[in-house]
Amino acid sequence: MVGPGGASRPGLPGQLVGGDRGLDRVDRSILRLLQQDGRASIRSVAERVHVSRANAYARIARMMEDGVIRGFTARVDHERAGQSACAYVTLKIVQNSWRTVREQLLDLPGVAHIALVGGEFDVLMLVHTADNRALRELVLGSIQSIPEVLSTQTLLVFEETDRVPPG
Repeated sequence: MVGPGGASRPGLPGQLVGGDRGLDRVDRSILRLLQQDGRASIRSVAERVHVSRANAYARIARMMEDGVIRGFTARVDHERAGQSACAYVTLKIVQNSWRTVREQLLDLPGVAHIALVGGEFDVLMLVHTADNRALRELVLGSIQSIPEVLSTQTLLVFEETDRVPPG
C-alpha cells in the first residue's frame, strides 16, 4: 500500500476547523475498502469510491497522518499458521500498574491484543499459541510471573470469526 510520501494536504471535504479533521462518506468508504483488502491499489480504491487517484491518495495520506489508519496488516488464519490454541486471558493487576504490565505483556509471544477494561477484571488479552501446552506455559509461566499480576482467568476460544466490513 502506498504511504503518504510527502503528499501535500489539500483541504478535503470532512475537515473540521482547527486542524482536527473528521471523516466524510468518501473517507469511510475508503476505510471499508482498505479493511477488506489492505493491498488494494490507489487506482482501484479511487475507481470504487468515484474520486480521482490524487484525491484518494491525499485522503489515505491524511488518514495515515491523523492516525486513523495505523498501518496495513495481513489477516492470518492462525490455525493454518501453526497457532491452533487461542484464548482470551483476563487479568487483575495492582492498581496503577497498567503501563508497566502492558510493556511486559507486549514482549510475550502470541499476544494479539491487549485492552485495559473496566469491570470484574482490569486487562483483557487475546493470545494465540501453538497448542494448549504452549498456552499453559504462557499463562502460568510468563503472565503469572509478572509481579503486578494478581490473578488470571483463561477463556478458551473454540472458533473465531473476524468481521470484515461489507463491500
